[in-house]
Amino acid sequence: MTRLGLLDQAAFLRLRATGQGSTVQCTWVYDRGVNLDDLQTFRDNLGAGLLGRRIERSPVPFGRHRWVLDGHSPDIAHEPRQPRGEIGAWIERRSQVPVDPEHGPTFHLGLLPLDDGGTAVTLVASHCVTDGRALALAMAEAANGQERNLGYSQANSRGRWQAVREDLVDAILTLPAALRALVATLVILLRVSSARQRQPPAPASEAPNAIGQDQHTFSSVTVYTDPAAWEARARGLNGSSNALFVAFAARLAHRMGRVLPDGNSVTVVLPVSDRSADDDRANALTSITLTVDGQAVANDLSGVRADIKRLLTSQEQQPNEMLAGLPLIPFTPQWLVRRAEGIAMSTAELPVGCSNLGTLDPAIGRIDGTDATEVSMRLAEQGITPSRIEQAYGQLFCGTATINENRFLTVVSYQSGVGTTVTRELACDALADLQLSATTGYECRA
Repeated sequence: MTRLGLLDQAAFLRLRATGQGSTVQCTWVYDRGVNLDDLQTFRDNLGAGLLGRRIERSPVPFGRHRWVLDGHSPDIAHEPRQPRGEIGAWIERRSQVPVDPEHGPTFHLGLLPLDDGGTAVTLVASHCVTDGRALALAMAEAANGQERNLGYSQANSRGRWQAVREDLVDAILTLPAALRALVATLVILLRVSSARQRQPPAPASEAPNAIGQDQHTFSSVTVYTDPAAWEARARGLNGSSNALFVAFAARLAHRMGRVLPDGNSVTVVLPVSDRSADDDRANALTSITLTVDGQAVANDLSGVRADIKRLLTSQEQQPNEMLAGLPLIPFTPQWLVRRAEGIAMSTAELPVGCSNLGTLDPAIGRIDGTDATEVSMRLAEQGITPSRIEQAYGQLFCGTATINENRFLTVVSYQSGVGTTVTRELACDALADLQLSATTGYECRA
């Protein structure tokens, strides 16, 4: 199947409609120099795997786009030597070097020598080409030298009239599903509109307002903690590792004031992967949403654990209703995407994204043949603007995974107005609320 999955086409449509695109970023920090030849091989292998593709648009305005091969792997960007304390700022600069799922490059690598003899390496890839789990798989395959035959065609391999004919027939065949999706979407919109009319207004500190550029802030934090202590604390609070991660995000959001009108509840969104073997979708996931008591989680996780289990079970029986509208994506104009995005993302609920990648393949930490000292992954945004931050009432994303006896926690915050920005101290305070501590870490603001 060379056609994009509907969720992948939705991600691409959002990028083109709004100019804002999500990326996935992985960073390796070493206390030594890296083997440049092996790092170059890793880069080449990435371009021969899941990252070695890009999107070719359908010539039909409402057609399904396709994957095509992209054999171009951009050169590794070498930067001048810097102090270790500059890692965070460098990671943020690299996160803003453009990637483009249609025109390329779809990914890029950067290398930063440190003045203490160490090295940092970072990889940025378009979320339209890969989600977190797909990137983890692509990196493990590249580090192990495994090849993946995607079976895609070269770009522009179809003649224009052949492409028009094939995509037009395909679009006509999908019309019944699109009509059913339209009905389902209208039902959801009516229910959401009715619920919003009954809902109290968002907190004043989070509401959009006419403020200047200098009042919009971005901050990012990465900290590491002991995975054994993490698991022990999860058991001590009658929870699981995932429930403890939700508790960390809820405590952080509570400290930042990103709470619902009752002053305590936090809306947490957990991506749920449904990636199968040989699955080449860029985004193979759905999500569950739960409301968390921002204070109670510091003492007991049994409620959060039960809620997660209940929602996952119910999702197996009844998939996320927001996915019902996906067949409409090829027929959706960009102006409608811009207007409807806030509803789809439930921004009025001040959601906190929580992505738990579990235990990563150790090969991911060996991109030059031997283990890196630290590895982390995070979500980043390109093209985000002050007006979009306001429309979304700010954004907060948390990520975690365990690799090579280290658990990383990454936090990315986009705030407007007087909202509190995340700092390393704030993240450490949220950990301390759960009787945990950070070992190392770094932060960046822009």
